[in-house]
Amino acid sequence: MRTHLALAVAALAGCSAAPRQTPVAQYSHTAGPVGPDAHVPDFVTRNFEPFTRADAMAIALREWRLFGEPVDDDDPEARPDPVSASVKPERLPGLWQRVGEYWWIGQDPYESEVDWTGKHDSDGRAFAFQDDARYAWSAAFISYVMRVSGAGARFPYSPNHATYINAAAAGSAPALRAQDPSLYAPMLGDLICAGRGSSRVIRFHNLPTRDLFPAHCGLVVARTPGQISIIGGNVDDAVSMTHVPVGPAGLLATADGNFYDTRYSWCAVLQVMYDADAENSADD
Repeated sequence: MRTHLALAVAALAGCSAAPRQTPVAQYSHTAGPVGPDAHVPDFVTRNFEPFTRADAMAIALREWRLFGEPVDDDDPEARPDPVSASVKPERLPGLWQRVGEYWWIGQDPYESEVDWTGKHDSDGRAFAFQDDARYAWSAAFISYVMRVSGAGARFPYSPNHATYINAAAAGSAPALRAQDPSLYAPMLGDLICAGRGSSRVIRFHNLPTRDLFPAHCGLVVARTPGQISIIGGNVDDAVSMTHVPVGPAGLLATADGNFYDTRYSWCAVLQVMYDADAENSADD
């Protein structure tokens, strides 16, 4: 059952960002060079603190608490469609604005999606709640978490999960390494990703794909024997926690590719290279 709480959203400090190199488009509706991204708070742009898994997890958990700590372990293919806008957390006062902050901060400034909110298009018009699939914000949420936790230019921010899944698989994302779900056990702060709809058939050996595909990723925030917990955006129209079964070694799949989770076909684990991890790798 969804938990609807009237929660006050703390205003994010809009600081002017220090100049940086012109970003390279990963997924955009407009082409051409853009200037410095003033959407990003100064503490992130100048990396006041290292990029750490503790911060990424804390930010994801903070957003989960803001939405009322919902847990959704249903099969996504079996969820009923909402019958009214009033049952959608993303459209509630204080929360639709927060989704707008995921878009504004998480995306690069050339993306037309930066002006979206949990219920408005880029022209500020409220869209029908039945059309919210066109404004899916799960990748914007992951981009926001990575951005605010300090990934900087190392993460390919995008409104589409497949952008950073493919970048990790191609070796073009410094903050990410794509790992086989049957060989690598997700660590705290990693991302686990699955194709959605017709793309559920995509497996690790298919990556990177030539084209973008519908997908979903969640950030690992807890590990216990037989289970990991992930937090993702736009799950049941909220920032939600999902519990994912794993094998004895913490893997998502067996050696022959069978998933312990019957709801999702996990195509990849994205190992996030936090600053401490990068230092340890350099020492090896």
